[in-house]
Amino acid sequence: MYRFLLTPRWWGINVFAVLAIPVCIVMGSWQLSRFEDRVDSHRQQEDRSARAKTAAARPLEQLLPVDQVTSGRQASARGHYDTGHQLLVPGRALKDKHGERQGFYVLTLLRTDGGKALPVVRGWLPGDTGAKADTAKVPAPPKGEVTVTGALQASESQGTDGVPGGGGPAPGRLAMISAASLVNIVPYDVYDAWITLTDTQAPLRAVPPAAAEGSGLDLKAFQNLGYTGEWFVFAGFVVFMWFRLFRRETEAVRDAALGIGVGVEGAVGPDGGVGPEGCAGSEGGVGATGGVGAASREASGRAEDGRGEGSGEGQDEAARAGKA
Repeated sequence: MYRFLLTPRWWGINVFAVLAIPVCIVMGSWQLSRFEDRVDSHRQQEDRSARAKTAAARPLEQLLPVDQVTSGRQASARGHYDTGHQLLVPGRALKDKHGERQGFYVLTLLRTDGGKALPVVRGWLPGDTGAKADTAKVPAPPKGEVTVTGALQASESQGTDGVPGGGGPAPGRLAMISAASLVNIVPYDVYDAWITLTDTQAPLRAVPPAAAEGSGLDLKAFQNLGYTGEWFVFAGFVVFMWFRLFRRETEAVRDAALGIGVGVEGAVGPDGGVGPEGCAGSEGGVGATGGVGAASREASGRAEDGRGEGSGEGQDEAARAGKA
């Protein structure tokens, strides 16, 4: 009954199933491992952030370049603020006791002793950068040489939360905190990093450090989890379709062995009858018990009647010849 499994068609089906199932399982396991790595990275980042709040600040040069390990660490730098290049970063939200509110960052460049400038986010204010009443609340930066301490952050990109999608900023505004954005604004080199101050001047509020890119449970992490489910569903679908085709083929072979569904003229039905249309058990067919159908009996009766009539006419002709 299962000899059909050796046909070329089923060889192809079996090979496809044998290869597709392991591939789906491997891809699903890989996506699951990616999700687990992101979860572990998120936990490690939270632990590092908690330790960074209590750890002693280290010189800026020792923490560069910024990566997932150094992001959020307390960094210190010494220099003087460039009061002529103070910038406002609009469209930044911050949570407080009133909920999440829209406002802007106050960013001032610190000319360090090494010659480069370090972008320093001195704090956050609620309001709009287009309103003079809100921008008038920005305090002036300290004068003279200062030492700043804050959480180290990597340069922002277009995918960073809070960064607008397009459009150039107005004068005195900065859409994205990065060395690439500042290089066209200031006439000196800028570090490819920035810090957010822990201690701020009133009425500024400290900006909490953001998690390093790729270390949090963001949308990409849950996409990996969704892809995991999809690959395992694909593996189950391959098994289901193979079993369904196998069962249908088995039923077809069993029906053919029983003679069910035969449509060839002169075929013998399951009851042994041969019909004029090839249908088992039709009229005129010979049944399994050796009987004939109604149509056959009717034809035989007509033949006997014809022979009877022919015999009577012959006897009449013989009688007339005897008389003659």
